[in-house]
Amino acid sequence: MLEDAMGFADEHLMPLVDAGLGNSAYLVDLGDGRALAVDASRDLRALREATDRRGLTVAFAADTHLHADFLTGALQLAADDGATVLASAAGHRAFPHTALRDGDEVDLGGLTLRALATPGHTDEHVSFLLLDGSRELGVFTGGSLIVGSAARTDLQGADRAEELARAQYRSLRRLAELPDATEVWPTHGAGSFCSAPPGSERTTTIGAQKRANDLLDAPDEDAFVARLLGSLGSYPAYFARLAELNRRGPALLTSAPGLKPLTPARVRALLADGAYVVDARPVAEFAAGHIPGAVSNPLRPAFATWTGWLLPPDVPLAFVLAPGQDPAELAWQAAKIGYDRLAGELDGGMDAWRADGGPVETTGIVTADQIGDRPVLDVRQDAEFAAGHLPGAAHTELGDLTADGQGVRDGAVVMCGHGERAMTAASLLARRGGRDLAVLVGGAQDWVKATGRPLEGGR
Repeated sequence: MLEDAMGFADEHLMPLVDAGLGNSAYLVDLGDGRALAVDASRDLRALREATDRRGLTVAFAADTHLHADFLTGALQLAADDGATVLASAAGHRAFPHTALRDGDEVDLGGLTLRALATPGHTDEHVSFLLLDGSRELGVFTGGSLIVGSAARTDLQGADRAEELARAQYRSLRRLAELPDATEVWPTHGAGSFCSAPPGSERTTTIGAQKRANDLLDAPDEDAFVARLLGSLGSYPAYFARLAELNRRGPALLTSAPGLKPLTPARVRALLADGAYVVDARPVAEFAAGHIPGAVSNPLRPAFATWTGWLLPPDVPLAFVLAPGQDPAELAWQAAKIGYDRLAGELDGGMDAWRADGGPVETTGIVTADQIGDRPVLDVRQDAEFAAGHLPGAAHTELGDLTADGQGVRDGAVVMCGHGERAMTAASLLARRGGRDLAVLVGGAQDWVKATGRPLEGGR
């Protein structure tokens, strides 16, 4: 027998957190130079650092479900390390893998991995129970039981959300039958648009969830369904594409993604052919001067989410970066959500563009005490807006601006929580002819401090 579950996790389990997507992958040191990877992303940099540090080769790459929010790294691990891909038979993946059904077990060499059918988040979802003999060490729950909740059930369409929520109810009840001490290792966590409540905890135990998870506390199935469906907000547009890409299998990467240099002339030619220019510089630098029509998306952990939500996947993208920003980080964030048509980076940045005589536009920035009586557009998520907003503010989520927001008044102040999403929104509105827009640096609480006035609640 190995040490107890907590000791095993401390010694052998390495969570690999992607803060931008709100997810965790896991690397398990099997003790003999081999490793198990669970729900690894196509961006394998953190995993490679961990395997290199411990001298491990990935022997097994398990996916709990057909991910909608990132491309799987399992195929890359199979190609690079010879890993055996483990996944649900119900997923009908179109590439070599060990197709597992409920109750199937895989000998990891001293430990055993048992597949548990836990549909709900997706039809083919499985959880993986890690066993030391007959003793439950922990369970990789993917998008089934997560810290404080369960992952969303509307990714197959609103018409199936209730059906899958009822399946999720049965799946969580099944997992709750595991011993209280069983460690729970979810994939989705706080910050994930696959749905997770805020909080810093990424892992938990069955016993802790029985005590603290409102969904497990629901008195019956109908109450569970109402609570789960009532908690769902919007999700990025690219979620509709990735599950099928993951079923077919992402293209293998033969080298690390990057950005080639582009001359100003080449950027102009790309724009003329319908490409997008994405400006990844900080808000203040974009505001001070940018290429007309450029979309602001500052390079930060959430860069991938907003790229996938707002930009078409089949159009070349050219980028503007600030000195010191890492083009490899940008390229990896794009690659993990399937954006491979990266035309390159403006060589020399905006200084080169200006030196070449390129036109430049600016966007106004205001502080909370400068809003005055200007109209305000709040582009935060529905729940954020309902929790407190400026009196009289119009509201459209940033993710809806590609289809909505045409009626936004010229001269409006666009706001979010800090300024990044607001600048993205202002850039999208400017592409559609919006004039004299300004961006609030800060958020609703800054306005309260500046004016002494209360926020309004509700929608």
